[in-house]
Amino acid sequence: MTADDGAQPLRSAQAAGRSGTLWSGRLEAAPAEELMAFTASLPYDRRLAGDDIAASHAHVRGLVRVGLLSEEDGDAVAGALEAAAAELASGDFVFAPGDEDIHTAVERRVTELAGAAGARLHTARSRNDQVACDLRLFVKRELLATGRGVLDLQQVLAGRAEEAGCARLPAYTHQQRAQPVLLAHHLLAHCWALARDLDRLIDAYRRADVSPLGAGAGAGTSLPIDPDATAADLGFAARFENSLDAVSDRDFVAESLFTLALLGVHLSRLGEEIVWWASAEVGFLRLDDAWATGSSMMPQKKNPDVAELARGRSGRLIGNLVGLLATLKGLPLAYNRDLQEDKPPLFDSLAQMQGALAALSGLLDTAAFDTARMAAAADDPLLAATDLAEVLVGRGVPFRRAHERIAGAVRAALAGEGDFADLAAAEVGPEALDILRPGGTLARRTSPGGGGPAAVAVQRERFAARLAADAARLNVLDK
Repeated sequence: MTADDGAQPLRSAQAAGRSGTLWSGRLEAAPAEELMAFTASLPYDRRLAGDDIAASHAHVRGLVRVGLLSEEDGDAVAGALEAAAAELASGDFVFAPGDEDIHTAVERRVTELAGAAGARLHTARSRNDQVACDLRLFVKRELLATGRGVLDLQQVLAGRAEEAGCARLPAYTHQQRAQPVLLAHHLLAHCWALARDLDRLIDAYRRADVSPLGAGAGAGTSLPIDPDATAADLGFAARFENSLDAVSDRDFVAESLFTLALLGVHLSRLGEEIVWWASAEVGFLRLDDAWATGSSMMPQKKNPDVAELARGRSGRLIGNLVGLLATLKGLPLAYNRDLQEDKPPLFDSLAQMQGALAALSGLLDTAAFDTARMAAAADDPLLAATDLAEVLVGRGVPFRRAHERIAGAVRAALAGEGDFADLAAAEVGPEALDILRPGGTLARRTSPGGGGPAAVAVQRERFAARLAADAARLNVLDK
């Protein structure tokens, strides 16, 4: 479901009467319609319906195990939960005016279906620990889905790096040509950044993998429940240690939003390079027609909208993180209704990120690299300046002095005082001519992790091993 699903106008809360809410027994007057409209979270937390059903099933099983619910009543409530789940899945579930949120809606429907047994569903449970549990189940699943999207993009980049072979292009600093590197080296640079993002997604998953069920409203319960058994039943690695912390903690949401925001920054950088490379001025990359857009006015245009939106939506991801942190910063223990505001930014960031990963994977899988144009840029003789200086260093010349000598040759060539190859040969000797031949610098780039052929061959193997290991890590968590 999307955040807009169910965003239908709520009917008059007054018409629901005192029995229309879970808390109506405390207050004499029915809730004001405006109060219900302002406080209801159902239009967006309907997305948690499946998680709420799953958590409720586990809670019922736990109540039966400790004798708070008879097996007969447990079966009746479980059947009602399954019926409610089927109605939600088919779209036949009818929401009532008093349904503030998905938890209220499910409990109300279960009670309608199971009668008195359904009224026992909320025994030893509060919506405070219930929503925290639902959200943790949701976050765990969606972080794994996002991690798989990261793996897919890495596989595309690594595949294109393998295809690139010995294709070369300039590496850039300050958006200026710096030194030649293999195209594979450039593509793998993005892979390693994404590997760190995957690490963070897995770390965020592990910290979300704690069950808050049993914390109640914030102080636990006098009833003989077993939160450890319920946590294990739901597949959590552990249960909470402190009931106040359990219902108020949204660190796992904030950490997820940070991880998604930084991943978004990395995708923005990749998007910026695609935009730049696809420009006529650079021309390193041509977009497949299926992954480009045109102009409504200019017939010649072929626009990299996917890359631009990946770049643009990073600001949205950062905003979602900052917005939640601002919400959390002044909250006292334990639960406060402000925490209802954790879901819209989380749902949005996950949806935007998963869409961006899929779109960039498709774009990069089908794009064509203009390796001839890349090579022409990489073979600019001036890009060999550092290698020429290092030849002198290898002969015992201090680097700063070697730098000055080659810089002098560069300056003279740019001033029209001679050909750079001749000027470099005057400083270095005949060896300069071999370095200045097309691709001549790359074979010399032998340092581990560098951009030359031998180092990149090792890097390919190391990244392939990392990719396989990360896929295995996700498989273990996705049990």
